[in-house]
Amino acid sequence: MLVLSRKRDTAVRIGPNIEVRVLSIRNGQVKLGIDAPNGVPIWRDEID
Repeated sequence: MLVLSRKRDTAVRIGPNIEVRVLSIRNGQVKLGIDAPNGVPIWRDEID
């Protein structure tokens, strides 16, 4: 597992066309924005 620290408004790229951006950090909660092509499925663990 890769563990990274990021500040608000910074991003991590996964491959050439997936970006995960830290949108906000407040009250111990982090909001992430994920920009990926339409064909890439994105799942949340709590949904399983």
